Amino acid sequence: MLNHLRGYFPILDWGRTYDRNAFSNDMIAAVIVTIMLIPQSLAYALLAGLPPEAGIYASIAPIILYAIFGTSRALAVGPVAVVSLLTASAVGQVADAGTAGYAIAALTLAFLSGVFLVLLGVLRLGFLANFLSHPVIAGFITASGILIAFSQLKHLLGVSAHGHTLPELLMSIGAHLGETNVITVIIGVSATAFLFWVRKGLKPALRRLGASPKLADVLTKAGPVAAVAVTTISVWLFGLNDKGVKIVGEVPQGLPPLTLPSLSPDLIGQLLMPAILISIIGFVESVSVAQTLAAKKRQRIDPDQELIGLGAANIGAAFTGGYPVTGGFARSVVNYDAGAETPAAGAFTAVGLAIAAVALTPLVYFLPTATLAATIVVAVLSLVDFSILKKTWGYSKADFTAVAATILLTLTMGVEVGVASGVGISILLHLYKTSRPHVAEIGLVPGTQHFRNIHRHNVETDPTVLSLRVDESLYFVNARFLEDLVQARVSEGCAIKNVILMFSAVNEVDFSALESLEAINQRLTELGIGLHLSEVKGPVMDRLKSTHFVHELNGRVFLSQYDAWRAMVPPADTDNAAE
Repeated sequence: MLNHLRGYFPILDWGRTYDRNAFSNDMIAAVIVTIMLIPQSLAYALLAGLPPEAGIYASIAPIILYAIFGTSRALAVGPVAVVSLLTASAVGQVADAGTAGYAIAALTLAFLSGVFLVLLGVLRLGFLANFLSHPVIAGFITASGILIAFSQLKHLLGVSAHGHTLPELLMSIGAHLGETNVITVIIGVSATAFLFWVRKGLKPALRRLGASPKLADVLTKAGPVAAVAVTTISVWLFGLNDKGVKIVGEVPQGLPPLTLPSLSPDLIGQLLMPAILISIIGFVESVSVAQTLAAKKRQRIDPDQELIGLGAANIGAAFTGGYPVTGGFARSVVNYDAGAETPAAGAFTAVGLAIAAVALTPLVYFLPTATLAATIVVAVLSLVDFSILKKTWGYSKADFTAVAATILLTLTMGVEVGVASGVGISILLHLYKTSRPHVAEIGLVPGTQHFRNIHRHNVETDPTVLSLRVDESLYFVNARFLEDLVQARVSEGCAIKNVILMFSAVNEVDFSALESLEAINQRLTELGIGLHLSEVKGPVMDRLKSTHFVHELNGRVFLSQYDAWRAMVPPADTDNAAE
């Protein structure tokens, strides 16, 4: 019973061995991540079109719930750039930003996403995320990074602009360029340049000055806080808000409120598909980060339990004034590098953010939105990776087409169309690749019992025997391909008397494929040609034996391809075999 509970409550597992050393390491990691998350949470809420406090609220209860239900010991859950953009896109279609309806829609989106994730986890359906190929995900994230960066230009320039696609954003910004506020531009450009320098140059500079590695790391992570502090003080000191510099303004002081998502059928209907897309994208991003970090310490995560953990985090966000969350790459890496040993580090981070929500929010009143925009731009530009186009072009034109199409559709038609097309393209790409399975005509390598492709190796063949190695499981998409291939090859070779299908790589034969095998057997029988199988795996053979196919087969089933070859081509005929 306890082991069963541990499966759903991983805290019961790692909590048993929690000690003072783990507590110390988790606390240090929590302090570093909290410093990083304060400006980041405010910025991502801005990106989602929500009040800045929503970002902090979305980083408290969700983190605690993930610590209870999640299996990764380093994953840091909260608002992330891509999910924030998806939230703005989805919620912006049902309500206007800044209204109560917008906030309620964001809560409902988080709730639907959480329920969907938990449902997938309980039903052990984590494998569905595999339908999103890595190249397509990389293309979507690259395009999203570009969209996010351009969406923040309006804050860096101090202009009013809108749009969900790159053309819309560029046209809107161009139409409002005359409204540019020079002081805002100076703040935005300075903050962006400083944050880029912090990422690349601050740590080496501190090390040259004699700072310890840990101190240099902490100060580097606190770089965004310094940018926030300096620009906020500058706006307050010089009254720049009276000169057109947009500021965050009043942020409610206190712990996350108790909120309720809407159960309106109309709203749920409008947000259901976006919630599913956000769930899939968030889970794929989260689980890939979690697996990478776990592998470094020879730990493992349970993808299905991760679904439950992330689902619980999103449901928590829905009831505490937040919006959809997932595991973030940057903060998780920071959490790992800072020495986090257990999910308790996340819980301590939540405590730190709760303290910030209670005590520090008045300090960000004069924080310019240009600084938050700079924080977002610097964070998301690291997501942009055009090298995936070059890599896929050189390796697989089909993958390149999928990546290029995903990037183009995301930029020109919006993130929802982009991610939906990404899912569709991933599935179509899989179906295309498996619809034309690799089937090699093989022959015997001289002096061995091994068989290889006749087009790649010097092998022994016999004109009366056609040996085909099927390198893919057979199912409804590709079954006809094998049927046509055998028919075409038999029509070419009039001397063929036996066909051997080598099934060493076939793990599954569905009913459609079974019918194709029956059709092949019937046609070959009519032509007076024997059909034989070799190296059929046990589970596949069990399925075939449960039908009439094996009994109606006009040939035999051989344990090995060599046995089949020797039965068709006796040793005495070896000297006459053609190479």
